[in-house]
Amino acid sequence: MIRIGLAGWGDHDDLYEKGLPARDRLKVYSRYFSVVEVDSSFYAVQAEAQYEKWAQDTPDDFRFVIKAYQGMTGHLRGKSPFADTDAMFQAFRESIGPVQRAGKLTAVLFQYPPWFDCTRANVALVREAKERMSGLPVALEFRHQSWFAGEMREKTLTFMRQEGWMHSICDEPQAGSGSVPTVLEPTDSGVTIVRMHGRNVSGWNQQGGGPNWREVRYLYRYSQEELQEWQVHLELLQRSTREICIIFNNNSGGDAAQNATEMLQLLGMETKEFAPKQLDLFE
Repeated sequence: MIRIGLAGWGDHDDLYEKGLPARDRLKVYSRYFSVVEVDSSFYAVQAEAQYEKWAQDTPDDFRFVIKAYQGMTGHLRGKSPFADTDAMFQAFRESIGPVQRAGKLTAVLFQYPPWFDCTRANVALVREAKERMSGLPVALEFRHQSWFAGEMREKTLTFMRQEGWMHSICDEPQAGSGSVPTVLEPTDSGVTIVRMHGRNVSGWNQQGGGPNWREVRYLYRYSQEELQEWQVHLELLQRSTREICIIFNNNSGGDAAQNATEMLQLLGMETKEFAPKQLDLFE
């Protein structure tokens, strides 16, 4: 099985009729795609009631990939709102309970930062996170090249298999130590995640370049040829994993929904036309 979806559902204006309330967007989104990545969970632990609504708003066969809270992956720069690490992980686990109980949780995605390099101390942190998430499906994505450099590539993959991590495979610019190559190796026979970040090499490392760096980093539209490359990659991955979830994260220019639909078409999967746009004479 292959599922295709987007990172978030709020910003993909192509999908929605003008004036559609934000609270109804996930319902409409789920008509087009069978999986979504929840990104708001990275910035704050969401209320359990919010997950309850999201689970109710989506079909039975819909799935969620939920990003781990930033304090759980070492991104948090300011003061933590939690008393300690135990409280933080517990709050996160409880918050996503409705999605898990509904059978709609594909994975909690632990995306570690670009400065999180391959050291014994960081391996211990990853192992600790896995222990704290015991009983929940978890996926792992690195952003520092050292995890896949030389002989570390096989050691990292072996570690992920032994510890029970799904592999979140990246398609991203090769732009120095803060980016990883596309490693076409599932580490879980059940599920593999593929995240399509775009290939904007010049914009990838502009994190400190201003308040709108995210708008630059993910500004990219995949060509038909590049998507066809992934059609071949997916055939290879399917030999080792039962389900693949592809998340398009290249939405700085509004390209993610279109690219995801093009990929569905390439794979011979059902697609639906996006919402018609109403003509506004006063725009």
